[in-house]
Amino acid sequence: MPIPDFDALWDYPNPAATLAKFEAIRPDIERAADPTIPDEHLDGLLQLLTQIARAQCLLRDYPAANATLDRVDTILAAHPLTTLITPRARTLLERGRCFNDTMQSDAAVEKFHAAWELATAHGLDFYAVDAAHMLGVVCGRPKEFLLEWNERAMDLARKSPDLKAQRWVATLQNNIGWTYHDLGRYADALVLFEDALNRRIAQGKPGPIQMARYAVHKTQRLLGRVDEALAGQEKLSAECETAGAPDGYVYEEIGECLLTMGRRDEARPHFARAHALLSVDPWF
Repeated sequence: MPIPDFDALWDYPNPAATLAKFEAIRPDIERAADPTIPDEHLDGLLQLLTQIARAQCLLRDYPAANATLDRVDTILAAHPLTTLITPRARTLLERGRCFNDTMQSDAAVEKFHAAWELATAHGLDFYAVDAAHMLGVVCGRPKEFLLEWNERAMDLARKSPDLKAQRWVATLQNNIGWTYHDLGRYADALVLFEDALNRRIAQGKPGPIQMARYAVHKTQRLLGRVDEALAGQEKLSAECETAGAPDGYVYEEIGECLLTMGRRDEARPHFARAHALLSVDPWF
């Protein structure tokens, strides 16, 4: 029985819906993963389980996520280390994400670095870039450490013949851009944010396009291009409202633009709206 392309089912902003899709196909893949059949079917099951764990992690159900990964590790332990390489790499990545989300920086770095070593050794460029990208955003590490790993990830993504690995470029530009932002290198950040926006537009996914536009306009404000930044954020805010998904970060930036322009009274309601939205945002 062919294994369905479960990675295509991901809707990252909606992990609950994604988890439900994964659980719906899990019984069929479980049945296919009989010990008497080839490893490629077991490979598919184990990879699916890692993504179930990732969805559980995004839902902050860390006990469930770790239990799912424990099951994967138990199965992997019964097979030679030279087999089932992709599930091994993905298990390391998801275990690392669980550690990172729970602020266990050292453990996260250990898992991400192990995933990087395994994936690069076996030519799994997509997962190697993912590992380096996670080392570039891991909690509790200096900006220089984050920048080094994001640049490693970018170098591999640009050179890789794997089209999936190449699609990491816009994400990495975003990450490096925010590191430059944190270092006060706003002009360098804007160059990356603008190129990332063009790439996001070409990819055609509304959510990433919105985040890329926000980054561009925020950086324009920090560079003194306040009129341009305000116009961009106001347009973005109107589109979010029309879509029924108001964005507190965008309202905050509108307030910052108005405050910079000396329009304090006009800024106040935008900050209030930002507070109302962000105070109930679990990520914030």
